[in-house]
Amino acid sequence: MHATARRVLVLGATGTIGRATVRALLRRGHEVVCFVRPRAGVGGALGPDDSARLLTGAQLRFGDVRDPASLACDGFRGESFDALVSCLASRTGAPADAWAIDHQAHLHALAAARNAGVSQFVLLSAICVQKPLLSFQHAKLAFEAALIASGLTYSIVRPTAFFKSLSGQVERVRRGKPFLVFGDGTLTACKPISDDDLGDYLAGCLDDSGRHNRVLPIGGPGDAITPRQQGEQLFALLGRAPRFKQVPLALLDAIIGVLGAGGRLVPALAAKAELARIGRYYATESMLVLDPATGRYDAAATPSTGTETLFDHYAALLGGKIAPERGDHAVF
Repeated sequence: MHATARRVLVLGATGTIGRATVRALLRRGHEVVCFVRPRAGVGGALGPDDSARLLTGAQLRFGDVRDPASLACDGFRGESFDALVSCLASRTGAPADAWAIDHQAHLHALAAARNAGVSQFVLLSAICVQKPLLSFQHAKLAFEAALIASGLTYSIVRPTAFFKSLSGQVERVRRGKPFLVFGDGTLTACKPISDDDLGDYLAGCLDDSGRHNRVLPIGGPGDAITPRQQGEQLFALLGRAPRFKQVPLALLDAIIGVLGAGGRLVPALAAKAELARIGRYYATESMLVLDPATGRYDAAATPSTGTETLFDHYAALLGGKIAPERGDHAVF
């Protein structure tokens, strides 16, 4: 589809998906301005020069997305923009972080965008919000509702599992350890999507009218796969017989119970209990479209895009072609 060049402000640009989205926007000929933290990345490891190297071809502006004055003065600077693309997300999903970033910071960004003449907003959300049991899911849904009601042309993209969240066991298996699964490894399934395929899809939302004013679940190419299938293929790539270790869900429940009880007295334990609940969610819920009529996940109803599979990614990791990057919500 032919792209009309636009002036686009991007939030969350230094994450792996954000970087891929910036690359895709630049390929389409858009003018891209990225609003990032002066110290970005995990633990603030990226300085301004590091961010500039990661986002070659884009303009960088530095400030605090949580501060509406910084968004307006340091980000938009009183200039006009055609679109806002947000790949911004809370790092851990803990309640305070989720409501500050997934909800409140996005509300500030929406207000600043409207003042800058933005007519289109592309939002990276998550497929798990269709069954909201956790704070970060409710925070995301609250902003989705605000965006839908804003009057701007919107595209709310809800991807399935990310490669980085499903790659945490590559190194342990390479070292000769078994692949860990909950239950028998077939409790859940997903259609993982690569950063580049997702970035391309997000960028394409600007010009594809079929994606306008819609909530868009999206997965990667191929059939849905279970954790057991992930492990089997990983062993096959290593030329080894599969070895699995089953982890009982009761163990997670016990951890959640202990941390939750301790959290009544120690706030740090309450935060850890929420992270354990996030882990349990991903261990028991499929990242596929949920059929509201049946309450079941439907792989056939989950759209696909792109060309890269999770197993292509595993092969690249094992071959040393790429370095692993973990997701904060990875269970293992």
